[in-house]
Amino acid sequence: MAKRSAGLLMYRRSGNDLALLLVHPGGPFWAKKDLGAWSIPKGEYAPGEDALAVARREFEEETGAHPEGEFRSLGEAVQAGGKRVSAWAVEGDFDPATLVSNMVELEWPPRSGRKTRFPEVDRAQWFSPGEARDKINPAQRVFIDRLAEMLEQSA
Repeated sequence: MAKRSAGLLMYRRSGNDLALLLVHPGGPFWAKKDLGAWSIPKGEYAPGEDALAVARREFEEETGAHPEGEFRSLGEAVQAGGKRVSAWAVEGDFDPATLVSNMVELEWPPRSGRKTRFPEVDRAQWFSPGEARDKINPAQRVFIDRLAEMLEQSA
């Protein structure tokens, strides 16, 4: 059974400008990766869990911010490894300088037997839709497209 994740794509508008909040995974594996490495804040969930509740919880765990507002479904995308990601859009504002991420423990260097703790997310940043398309995991680009379409229809 494929793993499932749920996440939020936070956006903000200023006049005709749209900005999207993405996060960069922490840890040494991701340290020098940029294009295609960023993501919406998201996390895995078990069968029977409420996906939107998980998305909100994961956003808070990865950024330290408590998202509020109208959560609008952006549907689902399947990443290269088969993970199914459900996403919701929410309008909001977040100051990346206030990022406080939870920590994860992993063996580093690989096969060393040493466990080290790293932040799950090492930074967050606002991007224009074009920049976000370059930065985000390619399978998640569809969420940017769906958000743009949703905002056009509601304009």
